[in-house]
Amino acid sequence: MKKIAVILSGCGVFDGAEIYESVLTLLRIEQNSASYQCMAPNIEQMHVINHLKGEPAEGESRNVLVEAARLARGDILDLADADPADYDALIIPGGFGAAKNLSDFAVKGADCSVDATVSSFTKAMHAAGKPVGLICIAPAMTPLLFGEGTACTIGNDADTAAAIEAMGGKHQACAVGDMVIDKDKKVVTTPAYMLAESISQAAEGINKLVDTVIDMA
Repeated sequence: MKKIAVILSGCGVFDGAEIYESVLTLLRIEQNSASYQCMAPNIEQMHVINHLKGEPAEGESRNVLVEAARLARGDILDLADADPADYDALIIPGGFGAAKNLSDFAVKGADCSVDATVSSFTKAMHAAGKPVGLICIAPAMTPLLFGEGTACTIGNDADTAAAIEAMGGKHQACAVGDMVIDKDKKVVTTPAYMLAESISQAAEGINKLVDTVIDMA
């Protein structure tokens, strides 16, 4: 049975991993007769958002690993302790956590950097020839993780696409139910909630991405 690593960035669309995207990913992995292991970096979130009001919660701080454990029903690894050799592929769901916690793209744009544990794990998977899927805003990290010229998509947001191009990525516009595949680098990306207006729309592209990543593994 193929085993897929899933890196989460917290829990909640505005400050962590997008919950629908994460759950759809885990469901589709199982529907492919594969298994998954969730993991997250053991770091503090950039900030905490009150999802009811859509604004920062003053004086609150949360840990990415602890929050991501909510999504994983407690079955989660500290990313620093995860061994890339144990997995056949990697998928990173979106949510603002990918741009705030796994990287600082939300703040620095094209001048961003990726968290060291995320970078080392992902680059090790890639160096071993294992496929990687990135969803929603997570593909913004693509040029830093896989090098210049890597094809990817975040949908059609002009500013985000321009930042990816500025970092050396090769952005391609993409519909919500589709994906972009860099066959040479085994990198698969889909827009999901960068474009989706419903959970069923998000599922279209995510299901295709998961199916493709597992086929490549």
